[in-house]
Parts: sequence; C-alpha cells; structure tokens
Amino acid sequence: MDQLNQYIEEHKQRFLDELFELIRIPSISAKPENKADMIKMAGLLRDSLLEAGADEAAVMETSGQPVVFGSKLVGPDLPTVLIYGHYDVQPVEPLELWDSEPFEPEIRDGKIWARGADDDKGQLFMHVKAFEFMVNTGELPCNVKFMIEGEEEVGSSSLKEFCRKNQELLKADIILVSDTTMIATDTPSITVGLRGLSYMEVELTGPGRDLHSGLFGGAVANPVNVLCKMIASLTNDKNEITIPGFYDDVLVLSQEERDEMAKAPFDTEAYKKEIEVDALDGEKGYTTLERTGIRPSLDVNGIWGGYTEEGAKTILPSKAFAKISMRLVPHQNSTDIDKLFENHFRSIAPEGVRVDVRSLHNGQGYVSPTDTIAYQAASKAMEQTFNQRPIPTRSGGSIPIISDFEEVLGIKTILMGFGLESDAIHSPNENYPLEHFYKGIETIPYFFKYYAELSK
Repeated sequence: MDQLNQYIEEHKQRFLDELFELIRIPSISAKPENKADMIKMAGLLRDSLLEAGADEAAVMETSGQPVVFGSKLVGPDLPTVLIYGHYDVQPVEPLELWDSEPFEPEIRDGKIWARGADDDKGQLFMHVKAFEFMVNTGELPCNVKFMIEGEEEVGSSSLKEFCRKNQELLKADIILVSDTTMIATDTPSITVGLRGLSYMEVELTGPGRDLHSGLFGGAVANPVNVLCKMIASLTNDKNEITIPGFYDDVLVLSQEERDEMAKAPFDTEAYKKEIEVDALDGEKGYTTLERTGIRPSLDVNGIWGGYTEEGAKTILPSKAFAKISMRLVPHQNSTDIDKLFENHFRSIAPEGVRVDVRSLHNGQGYVSPTDTIAYQAASKAMEQTFNQRPIPTRSGGSIPIISDFEEVLGIKTILMGFGLESDAIHSPNENYPLEHFYKGIETIPYFFKYYAELSK
C-alpha cells in the first residue's frame, strides 16, 4: 500500500469531478418523473466501473429501477467481496431550506454540500475509486463484485427478487457496505446493528365531503381531530408504545451489554446543539444511544388534512392522513408489526369515521457479529488509517435489504460507513466532509488486504 496516499493525492481533484458528475443527476426514486434520470445514473455508474478496471459491468433490468452489476475476477481460489450501494437519493423538498442548489454540489467549510453527497453517492463512489487504485497498482487481493441498486430510498422493493434470480452471479464470501455513520472524525466506529422498519400510511374518512364548520362543527366527527387523538394514544407518558403485543419479541440486552454500549463517547450538549433542541425525549429508563440503538420507536413522519393554504377556510374536513414509521429491533418481525399496528389502529377508531391502513414498506433488523474474519479485517483497516481501533455500535437507522441478503444469498454484511450524524442525510443541506471521502478511499484497500490475509 506504499502508493496509496500518493495515488489519492495525485487524483483527488479528478475523483471529486467524477463524483460531482454523479451528484448532478437528480436520481430521485420516489418520483416517477425522474425515471430518465435513474436510467442515466445507472449507465454512468456502469461506465465508471469499467473505467475503474472491472472485467464486466452492466445495467440489469428489474421490476423497478435497474441494478448496476460489475465484477473483476483475480483468481478462482481467492475470496470474493460483494460491494453493495445505492444510486437513488431522497427528494429535496423543502427547497427553500437549502443554502445552495441540492443537485449542484458546492464545497464549503471542508464539506461537499448536495443531495447524495453522503447518502449514498459519496460513500459508494469511495469504493469505486478504491477499486480503481487496487486495479491500477496491482494490489487487488480479492475478487470483487458490485451490486448498486436504485430503490433503497423507497424500500428496495425489487432487489430481493433480483437477488433470488441471480444467486449464482452474486456469489461472494462477504458483503461490504458504506451507507452508515461513524461516531466522530476522531472516533471511528463500525455499525454492528441496524433497526428494522415498519412504515404505514393511515387514512380517516368522516363525512362524504368537507362541511361548513359553523353549521356542522360539534355535531359530526372531525377526521383530523380524531386522527390526532388516535395517534396520541399510540404512546403513553413513559413514551412506551401501547400497541398490544408490540414488545413481545423485543430482544432485551443484558446489563453487561448495555454497559459495553455506554463506553462509546457521547456528548449530550453537543448532540442537542447539533439538532437545535433544548431537551431530549424518549422511552423512560434508557439513554439516548440505547433509545436509538436497542429500543424500538414510533414516529409520525407526516400528517395532513383539511385546508392548509394561506388564509382561513372554515371547514370540517372529509379526510385526514398520516404516515407513521416504527423502527424495530432484533427479533421483531416487520410483517407481524404491520398486522399488529393495523389491527390496533382500527380497534381504537370511534364511530363516525372509516379507517384505511396501508403498509408502504418494511424490513427486518440486522445484527453483524464481531467475531468474524470480515469484522476483524474492517477493524484493522480503520485502525490503520485512523490510528485507533473502531468501536462497534448499533445504529438507529434501517437498511432493510441487508437482512434479505443473508436470507436469500446466505452472506453476512460488514457495515463500514464513513458518514457523520451531522451530514444531514434525508434533510436540506446534506453534506459530506471531504476528509471522510478521501479517508474512505484510503481505508477500503486495507480492508481487502486484511480480509485476504485473514482468509488464508
């Protein structure tokens, strides 16, 4: 790896230029009008893999957005690393909260500011450039495969079936993913747990049309009022979720395991300052890190109904809607939680309203063991470049497809991410530190080096 830092230094501007070309494509999977951008993005990634040294790369059709597959075979007796990432990004609204154009990347304060800068174009592209380095310098010690999808931000609905149909093509010894965060720039960490997800949309209908609030107010159930009361009842004053059976399968960690988690550095005041709140809240009896890592949660992601434009319109709305997500922990089954939620939500609806409940997408949680060769390789790689051993952490986020990989492909995943909580993914002003972009390119080849050595 003697040439690694020199290679990065010599090509760092080109790396950025190529990344910015990817970022400028508004590959928003949630919006049908961006379908052409999705196809363009997949084609550009295919070309990037070929230019980086892949033996083959192709855009492969699915029932949804296309998957980009690429590979390079070094030797039939060597281990194979499957790199997973996604090229789709979240919608950018509200636009007025951005300090710069979301799809015109800018560098300010040592960071790349743009949608997809971190999640996941910046982190994915680190792997492409690390792969390029290893190919061009003859230091690639493993076979490599890339699987890059375009539906992660909308639930990866087509990827599980894609994996079923292409099990032979996707055969590998380990999956490597950079789509998670570190504790801090000076405190590296490896994510060893992800929460699952159950994402629901509810619709309440009262009268067949909007009614005059003066003539009918107080005489007819108002769907917005009712919806607010129903949602409020989903948690109690201890912030525990009140859905019957919700906690039945929750994996409860021992005090020893909780004590180990508590060793991770956490600055409460800095955390509050970063997200601009003056107090924290959550399930009683647990710390902030425990609430977001080992405990489930329920949150309203959006709620609407009635008149919301400027000025007044005195109506009693016909309908009210909400999107509600539940983050799940190991042993909770997302399909079972969907059913528990629907049954409970229907049961608490009063007379006078009709209820419709839809599951938008869901996925299982994931736990990655720390006693594997792959974890040891990732730990040694980060220790090599950050000069300290990374801390294993559990993330509050979800990547539902990760558990599907193990179910369908039978392969474990290493979540070696380089983002920060302050990168504002999914929010206006998403950003990614330049230092982390280059540090990722530097670290990934060491993972390959140590994984190959430990696999012998």
